[in-house]
Amino acid sequence: MVHRAAAQCTEADVPWASGKGNAERRDRSRQNVYSTLQRLDHHAQNKPESIHPPPPNTSRLSSSAAGEMMMLVNCSGCRTPLQLPQGAPCIRCAICGAVTHVAAAPAPGPLADPARGPPPPPAHGRKRAVIIGISYRFSRHELKGCINDAKCMRHLLTTRFSFPDDSIIMLTEEQTDPFKIPTKHNIRMAMYWLLQGSQPGDSLVFHYSGHGAQQRSYSGDEADGMDETLCPLDFETQGMIVDDEINAALVRPLPHGAKLHALVDACHSGTALDLPFLCRMSRTGQYIWEDHRPRSGVWKGTSGGEAISFSGCDDHQTSADTSALSKITSTGAMTFCFIQAIERGQAATYGSILNSMRTTIRNTGGGDSMAGGGAVTSLISMLLTGGSAGTGGLKQEPQLTAGDMFDVYAKPFSL
Repeated sequence: MVHRAAAQCTEADVPWASGKGNAERRDRSRQNVYSTLQRLDHHAQNKPESIHPPPPNTSRLSSSAAGEMMMLVNCSGCRTPLQLPQGAPCIRCAICGAVTHVAAAPAPGPLADPARGPPPPPAHGRKRAVIIGISYRFSRHELKGCINDAKCMRHLLTTRFSFPDDSIIMLTEEQTDPFKIPTKHNIRMAMYWLLQGSQPGDSLVFHYSGHGAQQRSYSGDEADGMDETLCPLDFETQGMIVDDEINAALVRPLPHGAKLHALVDACHSGTALDLPFLCRMSRTGQYIWEDHRPRSGVWKGTSGGEAISFSGCDDHQTSADTSALSKITSTGAMTFCFIQAIERGQAATYGSILNSMRTTIRNTGGGDSMAGGGAVTSLISMLLTGGSAGTGGLKQEPQLTAGDMFDVYAKPFSL
């Protein structure tokens, strides 16, 4: 068993377009064209006409006596220079009759900053999710079950809750797209994407499986004086993501009528979203809501939406990466128990889910409490990844936090 806590077009482009000598050459070119048209007027009764079939051909810019920008193109048949009226896609040569097509100039688009990567994909759909699984491979922080967690969570969302597959962004080290590697920058961009354009009726899910930690808070907003953090793949060089930033990215922009569920399977994750209220539940299932609103008065809730978070453990606890639950391969204890509660029909309310998760973890290694499960739990059995041994009970208690207090045994659970 491993704990999920980490150790700490310009003029230069067209030079012929300026200069005295070049201007003279352009004037001579226009005079030649004019003289040729006069001499051969009996071959063409009409002036050059514009027609509209498809492009393309090369073009150059010219300036008429009236100051209007013109295209100077070579005829595709006889190579005679022709002046194309502004906006016309093609022109017919009065000499040989050939039609010369001109490709429209591409519309300028936003420039991507190669140092920061492309902008996130456009948000779409009523259901969206960001799933993050970090194994920290080949480092002293390596975890075995986090990518398994991400795969199983994606399977759960698409098969059980009808999340469109293309509305889920998954960040793991297995991704071939460099912008889907779980670095600090990519995680920040994924959080931005999740809330981008959110509106009433949206159901959003944020799932994180990886290392979590704490660092001293200097804002005075934390009752215990510590900020909870998530550890991206590059946290040792780029730093951790602090709960204040997670709250600002995922919670505060959430509009009225939209719903966010977060699942944070990491150490010290009890208040990782900095939500105002924590459901303190006893082993018998009784509970009270603790007020975690900062004494400074800073608002940590939503903009009218509903935010609810399940986390792997309390702020002072560690969360397990273990094979003791699946008996086959490593998983995060919290993610496994959350999925199992849904598959066993113990997810009618938020209270029943939390109770089921806590009971399963307490009884780990105790007889048939780990038996059963459905398609997603069975999927874990098919994951051909190694596992780390785990024995005995797990010393963690999953937590529930929310933007508003509610009756956990009366409120139906839905994604």
